[in-house]
Amino acid sequence: MQQPTKSFRNNLALLLRARFPILYVESFEEERVLAEVRAVASDQSLMRTVRPVHVWSGTKGFVAPDGQAQGNTSEPRQALEWLLERDSPGVFIMLDLHPHLGDDRRPADPGFLRRLREVSFAFQSGAVARVLILVSPITRIPDELEKDITLVDFPLPNEEEIRRVLEDMVATNAASGRIRIEVDNVGKERLAKAARGLTLSEATNAFARAMVDDGVLSNDDVYVVLEEKKQTVRKRGILEFVDVNLDLDDVGGLQNLKRWLVKRNNSWLDEATIEYGIPAPKGVLMTGVPGCGKSLTAKAIAAAWELPLLRLDIGRIFAGLVGSSEQNMRAAIRTAEAAAPCVLWLDEVEKGFSGVSGEGGDGGTSSRVFGTFLTWMQEKTSPVFVIATANNVSRLPPEFLRKGRFDEIFFVDLPTRSERRDIWSLHLTKRLKSSKAGGAIAITDALLDRLAGVTEGYAGAEIEQSVVSALFDAFSERRGLTQEDLLRAVHNMVPLSVTQAEQIAAVRGWASKRAVAATATEDRSGYESAVEADRPAPSAEPSPEASMSRGGRVVDF
Repeated sequence: MQQPTKSFRNNLALLLRARFPILYVESFEEERVLAEVRAVASDQSLMRTVRPVHVWSGTKGFVAPDGQAQGNTSEPRQALEWLLERDSPGVFIMLDLHPHLGDDRRPADPGFLRRLREVSFAFQSGAVARVLILVSPITRIPDELEKDITLVDFPLPNEEEIRRVLEDMVATNAASGRIRIEVDNVGKERLAKAARGLTLSEATNAFARAMVDDGVLSNDDVYVVLEEKKQTVRKRGILEFVDVNLDLDDVGGLQNLKRWLVKRNNSWLDEATIEYGIPAPKGVLMTGVPGCGKSLTAKAIAAAWELPLLRLDIGRIFAGLVGSSEQNMRAAIRTAEAAAPCVLWLDEVEKGFSGVSGEGGDGGTSSRVFGTFLTWMQEKTSPVFVIATANNVSRLPPEFLRKGRFDEIFFVDLPTRSERRDIWSLHLTKRLKSSKAGGAIAITDALLDRLAGVTEGYAGAEIEQSVVSALFDAFSERRGLTQEDLLRAVHNMVPLSVTQAEQIAAVRGWASKRAVAATATEDRSGYESAVEADRPAPSAEPSPEASMSRGGRVVDF
């Protein structure tokens, strides 16, 4: 596979030799673009005729290769007049011309556009090899010039280029003795991968910030680089950079899903590809009962893998003018790939793509956007791990579920007795660690066993809210938390297993053959045992947990 920079050079050389009159390069890194254009124009292995490069800016006008300003050419109209008078081979670059090409609020000067078209015709039909290259951070092409201008993709720096910058900075600072270098080769690879999606200037700033933060460059400084990447993602507006401060250990239960995820940690590194020949994992779809840890797991895996977590809000995609939804989806995909390796999270995906069946009355926009996303998921090679969560899997189109889109589909059921015990322990420990309410109660095995027994059929979120509700009771009387507070909170709550018993039974039936159980086999045993005698029942009816078999195929990882 060609490296991005090499691919750009070869593509540019082909366009120059074919005498394309006007090229357009969108990039914030104009110095990198200028360096690449000069390299191509002076390379006799790529170009039969070496061509001088003239650069225009609104402050200096055209400047020749020797640094000499070319007459009175600072005004764009004057610059185009000067171009039409050239009768020798050359590459002419104009920087930041986009303000003169108009936009939705202010159209461009028709006379200026006419002059650009005349330049295009003269360069294409003339006997002398000339080309005009427009370099801007924004792509803006008026309809009148659509057939005259050719867009040329200029990639962000690849991992190899970023690694060279990092190595140079390490060598320079190690020699000076002002910065202590404690990063190994694996750490350098992780730092370089974390900086993907940044410009060279941004990557340099991120590495410099990591060095001066504590005077040490270490493997842990990948978090500093991710902070810089967070700024880039937020500026683009389509994706949300989610801050996480938890780990997989903060998720109670779901051991089968956890083991699957742990085995794939660091699988985007070169070691996995070169030494084992395995591709980066595509992603997982998590479906199941609401409030049982799907979204929490998405956050935890990004933290555990030390990767940025980007949240794609489908509502942001379907906004704006006609045609902008498709453009927004493409922009979101580009941002995610630029930030790779990363985790891309789609929460409650069935709601975001509810109109893909054609019944949404949006003229097929939902279907087109959905198709773009599906194609990308199938064909993507960049290490973007997609985590999609869904509560109502029946609303998902079949093509979203077929193999190749996701590596695995996991079903997250109501927690088993063992998992409930872990969830109670997690939330009580977290809430009582620095709380005055913790003085009156000890988190013992007996307490956890009893709480797990009386909450059969309760989701993890419902157990958490039981702890919060009990703490409010203790706070109102300014006393310590007691076991009676917790039991009362459980008794006063009607769980989803009662209010949505039919829906849970239906989704379990679907998952029994189509999804893998997120709960490990050892945690499923004894799940359907009878409710303990001291459980304060939330209703007069027996718990539906006593009669419903658990969903998800039993597969251990």
